[in-house]
Amino acid sequence: MADKRFNSLPGFRDFAPNDCAIRNYLFTTWRKVAHRYGFLEYEAPILEETALYQKKTGDELNTQLFRFEDQGGRDVTMRPELTASLARIVSGNQRNYPKPMKWFEIGPCFRYERQQKGRTREFIQFNADIIGENNPAADAELIAVAIDTMLELGFTEKDFVIRASDRQSWLTYCEDKGIEDITGFLGIIDKIERMKPEVLAENLQKYNLTEEEVRGFIEDPANASESFQQIQQNLEARGLGKYLKLDLTIVRGLAYYTGTVFEIFDTSHSMRAIAGGGRYDDLLKVLSDGVVDLPCTGFAMGDVVIRNFVEETPHAKAKMDAWLKTQAPCDIYVVIADEDQRLNALGVISALRNAGHKVDYSMVEAKFNKQFKTAEKLGATHTVIVGSEFPQLQLKNLAVRSEETKENVEELIAAL
Repeated sequence: MADKRFNSLPGFRDFAPNDCAIRNYLFTTWRKVAHRYGFLEYEAPILEETALYQKKTGDELNTQLFRFEDQGGRDVTMRPELTASLARIVSGNQRNYPKPMKWFEIGPCFRYERQQKGRTREFIQFNADIIGENNPAADAELIAVAIDTMLELGFTEKDFVIRASDRQSWLTYCEDKGIEDITGFLGIIDKIERMKPEVLAENLQKYNLTEEEVRGFIEDPANASESFQQIQQNLEARGLGKYLKLDLTIVRGLAYYTGTVFEIFDTSHSMRAIAGGGRYDDLLKVLSDGVVDLPCTGFAMGDVVIRNFVEETPHAKAKMDAWLKTQAPCDIYVVIADEDQRLNALGVISALRNAGHKVDYSMVEAKFNKQFKTAEKLGATHTVIVGSEFPQLQLKNLAVRSEETKENVEELIAAL
């Protein structure tokens, strides 16, 4: 019979311990910043009714859904994003929380997309949303979370920029130009930097516009909406204004955005958008059939792109590597110098673990020097030698190569 070797499915990932540690570094950073801003963590199911996403986006995501019929005959989908689930949860629970509600979530999402750099079919997102406040101060607060997340990851002003726009600026423009097909027109704007000139000219001709006219509007800072100006002032007061740039080519494709929208880009333009979001004031009303009507603004950051960016940016990678070194699986390695003391050593190991230390040892008889080499490989900072003098214990600090004798395990724990 042929040897059948199983691999992970295309676009899905294994997280071996090293990869899991990097993932945990991102999680720790995301939670740290979210908690600093007073956000509460929530979670939603991996599986939702397909109708929930269809009601939110229409047919936009249909070709990307991991969709199937379950054993109960229900049409279900593995979540492609979190906003629809958040809206459903908020609709049923919003009475229990003061407004505005500041919530965040970290969890996997699934989209059947073509794999490329920064894009897989299974990915993890950091989602942050503010619900129940329509003042531009909420948008500024959310963008500040995004900026501080980047700074906490070790990036600097030279590494990234927040490119922000406002749909209201474009809605006013469409009204002035008599454009009724706003969704179609904004779809062109969303791709304006990627379209060939002749294709762009042909698309704009449908609206009796030229590229020169459209780019003139985009490049004029006077076309920033009042909301954007308030956000800019808010961030400048925090010392974060330098990270925000007006860019009216940012319109984002999802139809539910109603106000300010933004994306984070690396300044070297080496990858796709690192994160993005905006104001979506109508979504709760749509999904709840008008029962709940609360303004919302939010953003999401995926783990695949941000990990690539961290690993390609030396100072950000250095910060991550320093954190990873603190995550060694073992702080203290117990060296059993005399095998007839193994049972006593197990008592020492348990006492150290109960005191909160990360402790490891050789589960089988091993040479003295080999045990020390294992301790170094595991990243231990100390060894405790259990020998024939027990209950006396030898404590070694591997960093400074110092050694001291402790009369018993209680004295050892007190010293540590």
